[in-house]
Amino acid sequence: MRSTPAARPPTRHPAWPLTALGVLLAGAALLAPRAEAATGSAGSTAEETTDRLIVHYRDGTSGGGRRSALQAAPHATALALQRLQTAGLQTLAVHRNGLGAQVLHLNRAAPVRELDALARQLMADDPNVLYAEPDRRLQALSTPTDPLYASQWHYFEATGGLNLPLAWDRATGSGIVVGVVDTGVLAHADLADNLLPGHDFISSTSSSNDGDGRDADATDPGDGCNGGQSSWHGTHVAGTVAAVANNGEGGAGVAYGAKILPVRVLGCGGGYFSDIADGVLWASGNAVGGVAAPSQPARVLNLSLGGRAACPTTMQAAINQARANGAVVVVAAGNSNQDASLHTPANCAGVVTVAANGRGGGRAPYSNYGARIDVTAPGGNQAAGAANGVLSTLNDGYSTAGNDSYAYYQGTSMAAPHVAGVAALMLSRNPALTPDEVEVLLKSTARPLPVACTLGCGRGIVHAAAAVNAVFLGAGSPSTATETEPNDAFTAAQVLSSFPVKLRGTMATATDIDTVKVNVGVGQTVTARLIGADTANYDLFLRNLSGTLAKSSLRGAGLTDTVSWRNAGGTAVDIYLRVRRVSGPVGAAGTYTLEVNR
Repeated sequence: MRSTPAARPPTRHPAWPLTALGVLLAGAALLAPRAEAATGSAGSTAEETTDRLIVHYRDGTSGGGRRSALQAAPHATALALQRLQTAGLQTLAVHRNGLGAQVLHLNRAAPVRELDALARQLMADDPNVLYAEPDRRLQALSTPTDPLYASQWHYFEATGGLNLPLAWDRATGSGIVVGVVDTGVLAHADLADNLLPGHDFISSTSSSNDGDGRDADATDPGDGCNGGQSSWHGTHVAGTVAAVANNGEGGAGVAYGAKILPVRVLGCGGGYFSDIADGVLWASGNAVGGVAAPSQPARVLNLSLGGRAACPTTMQAAINQARANGAVVVVAAGNSNQDASLHTPANCAGVVTVAANGRGGGRAPYSNYGARIDVTAPGGNQAAGAANGVLSTLNDGYSTAGNDSYAYYQGTSMAAPHVAGVAALMLSRNPALTPDEVEVLLKSTARPLPVACTLGCGRGIVHAAAAVNAVFLGAGSPSTATETEPNDAFTAAQVLSSFPVKLRGTMATATDIDTVKVNVGVGQTVTARLIGADTANYDLFLRNLSGTLAKSSLRGAGLTDTVSWRNAGGTAVDIYLRVRRVSGPVGAAGTYTLEVNR
């Protein structure tokens, strides 16, 4: 949906001892009991590790380490060390810090939660241990150094922003292509390094403004009719997606490590459905009308365009094919302050429809709303001043291109590329995610608007850090498995034995119940996460062999369901995870993902 600029002045920026404890532990296997699975959630992160442990004795004992854990409670600690032996960890060296505590250097990194368990055991064994704790590592927060970044409130402000800096610590979009289906893109100095060769799909010479029809040049010649003012809309959108960061120029993009595939479909007077649909097909990896498919297809498509109409069959078919090609399709909700169901492609199936919020966190007064909204993102509200819009790359030319510039725009057109950028961050960290998984994780990790949205703003403002953290259930990439039928009964449950694992399943019928079995050892925790399609309301249950319900998650359509359970008993047990349909698609359309970690 085309943005509505406020005042747009050119703003071109110039290039701008060994203690006794240490001795006793040196050479001994040293770590917590056999690893338990992280409890995980929709926002779980890769597991934190460290290769150091800090132990501090109370005054009078730290200097010589006169009392050790073994001397204080030899039986308890010997049992603990016996349990830990299989971890294969040793103390290689010890140094003392400025507070007098010992810092034990281990032979390899181990999960922080395991070291924390050991630290608690040491404190329980020996009252002379003042404290013990893992020597955790902190990371510099990835904040771009670009001179205009401080003006991009929409990335970092807590009230109305995207919470990007923490997301950038894990992903920058590297390896992912985002198709910007728009007016074309100019080779702005802050974009050029991230631009791929695109294509112009405008078939009408009267609206193309470049003297011909379709061609291999996606450069924006301007979309003003008869010498009127051009918006340079695609350039602004592209800058929000992937402006180059840390180059001493302008600002940054949400996924500044990603590449932009420019697809020109809008000219003077806008663009035809048929041209836009062809642009969508081509960008996602299809050859179109003699134009070979791009060598680097887009995994994310941004459509900041729209109009009041039902979703055309042509457009829906193109979106369906793009999703089948693995592309996430992100669209602007529209700027008419109306129900988004009246506007297309916001009302098409399978898209991520994005409303806009202002700097104060409330729905922007122009933004469309309603049940078709999936999430909200910063789009700006310049009623209180231009700087409350979204700052991105632009051009200072009136009708034809002039010089590179930067400007604040507002609109759901500005909100959508924020979400497209976050999708690129998610995919760069986990390229195996499907379009459904990306959408459901975006919605499941969104935060509530700080100002109530009674008309409907989806699941809330996209939380970039939480979405990026949620791409794995456990510590890393899982193995994959396929559901096997029949599995409705406990006695026919499909056995899972490799973790973490991602099981691809299908709700075959309206009454289908899928069951998997997991053996959970003493002290282990099993965590499962169910991700269905956006329209699917499938629930997740965890039961024991007798059928007793231990955990359940009933979150509703379009959200993840997560359960976690720890075996606190004295023997290993079998538990059963069951997926049940409440509503939503069945058969070929009723697919879901069940992730399990232990």
